[in-house]
Order: sequence, then C-alpha cells, then structure tokens
Amino acid sequence: MPTLRKDRWWVQQVVTATVLTLFVGYASWAAFVNKNYYAGSGLHRDLISPFYSPCLTESCVPGSHPGTIITWWTISPALLILIFPLGFRLTCYYYRKAYYRSFWMAPPACAVSDAHSSYSGETRFPLLLQNVHRYFFYAGLVFNVILTIDAFVAFRQPGIGIGFSVGTAVLLINALLLWSYSLSCHSCRHLCGGGVKQFSQSPIRYRVWKLLTPLNGRHMLFAWMSLGFVAFTDLYIRLVASGTIHDYGFHF
Repeated sequence: MPTLRKDRWWVQQVVTATVLTLFVGYASWAAFVNKNYYAGSGLHRDLISPFYSPCLTESCVPGSHPGTIITWWTISPALLILIFPLGFRLTCYYYRKAYYRSFWMAPPACAVSDAHSSYSGETRFPLLLQNVHRYFFYAGLVFNVILTIDAFVAFRQPGIGIGFSVGTAVLLINALLLWSYSLSCHSCRHLCGGGVKQFSQSPIRYRVWKLLTPLNGRHMLFAWMSLGFVAFTDLYIRLVASGTIHDYGFHF
C-alpha cells in the first residue's frame, strides 16, 4: 500500500488476520463436530463447553441441558446459541477496527492509503447491521450469567461430592474474562453514562460510569484475552470429555 512509513506497520494486521481466522475456523469446527462438549457423571465432573451452553436441544447429551428442550432442532445445538456471542464480537467497536484494517484494508494503518477508492462508512448493507451491537451486548450479558452459573456448577462432582478441579478453574477464569470484556464494552459505558447532561443529577450512574471507564481503556486487552481463553476452555473440556486428558482436582 502507498505510504511513506518505513516501519513494519503490516505486522499487526497480519497477526490480527491470522488470529481471527484461526478462531473462526476452530469455533466453526467445534460447533459442527457436535461431540465431546460435556464431561459428565461418568468422569465425576459437570463441565460444559461455553460453545454449547445452554444446551437446549433434545440431542444434547444427558446431564448437559436444562429442563427446557427444543425438539425440532436436529443439528448441532451450538449453532443455536453461537450467533449471539459471535454477533456481539462481530459488531464490537474494537473488532470492527481490527477486521476493517486487517481484512478490508480500510485503512490498513495510520498514514497508509485506503485500499478502496470510495468511502460510505457504515451506512450501507451489510455494515448497516453494525448498529445492532447494543442488542447483542444485552444478549451477551445473559450468556455471561449462564456461563457464570456453569462455572459454579462445575464445583459439583457427581458420585463424589463437591470439589475443585482444573476444569472448575478454567470455567471460572473464562466467566471472569467474558465479564471483563462485556463490562469494558463501549456500549456498556455509554449505557451507564451516555445521555447524562449533568452527572451531579445522576450520582449513581456517575459512579458506575467512573468505575467502568478504566475497564474501557483496557477493552482491547480483554477482547483478545477472552477470545483466546473461550477457545481454550472449549478445547480443554473437549480433551477431558474425550478421555484424552484427566481433569485433576480434589473433593471435600
């Protein structure tokens, strides 16, 4: 791309494109493979992959689903729910910048010319759909609650009692990172403090906004950490469920 920059400005874009491609590829495979997503009573564990939680279809393995079961869905249950967390990330303000620069080169970097001759912003389809980000944010909060419950349920070790294992720690860290990513979101900060003309008239919203502002400054960090760890969480539970590795822990 035409530029006077002499540094390796393209390295960040190559790394970003590579990581996002690997994640999408792995998440797609994990969603369609439709097995080894739950380590249950046979292993004295209660660990479910975040890609499959909540498992709502009749085809879910025993113990992995709640009381409500969808009977008409015949393919992988992960495809029912991944649209929401992936939609949240796809429309995220930070990820927009990341994939606009790395995939669309619009623009690739500061002081580097745009690969496109015209610019329409996000006023045309499909980019017009980016405006639904705040609604995906609300859905993301629901899934964060569910995954937090999964993390505490993981203390249950069927046939043994209550205990703590590596899998429990993995699910707890995953939930913490997802909450950090969501609460540092620009939409979350705007929800708490946006539209307020005088903070003195809204002291509670001001305190919350002030609390979230430092998190917002680390939104990029939480975005990458949570992205990588949610894939690692699925992989770890997959290896445990398949019998490839043992989930070490103890019980009371």
